Amino acid sequence: MDLTEKKQTEELVYDGTLLKIWRTKVKLADESETYREWIKHPGAAAVIPLFPEGDTLLVRQFRYPIGRETLEIPAGKLDAGESPLACAARELSEETGLVGGELVKIGSIVTTPGFTNEVIHLFVCRNPSPGPAHPDEGEFINGLRLPLDEVFHRIMDGQIQDGKTVIAFLFARAQGLL
Repeated sequence: MDLTEKKQTEELVYDGTLLKIWRTKVKLADESETYREWIKHPGAAAVIPLFPEGDTLLVRQFRYPIGRETLEIPAGKLDAGESPLACAARELSEETGLVGGELVKIGSIVTTPGFTNEVIHLFVCRNPSPGPAHPDEGEFINGLRLPLDEVFHRIMDGQIQDGKTVIAFLFARAQGLL
């Protein structure tokens, strides 16, 4: 059975700075019709900074939708026309001040396909150099430098729950980069 849902009509119900919410009428595999509400996202890039000493730098920030601080790898949305590689380098610099080094793509993930088309491109940056952080206006971030073993410990005990962060460390370890 072909499971493809065929678009019948579509309307933009919210046009925000970051997100656009669509309501799409679709025809299902059995020819019945229903609606899908979904978020159009520009995509993002995220990067694990990896220092020669075998540690990394994570960022701590408050995430309003879950009402608490998280510990994550530096990340952000793609600007119009920006490549994932350029976005990873820009976000690393903005959020941590780290620049240079070797950026290696380790994969991409579809975050939550039940309601968004967001794709996050994942990178490792080997041997970055320090520089001044310059977060976006309204973005408040604290850095935390940790040994890799501590990162994996915090993932396993639930202190790090951010999906892109967990998956990036698993991808990087599986590829022998950590």
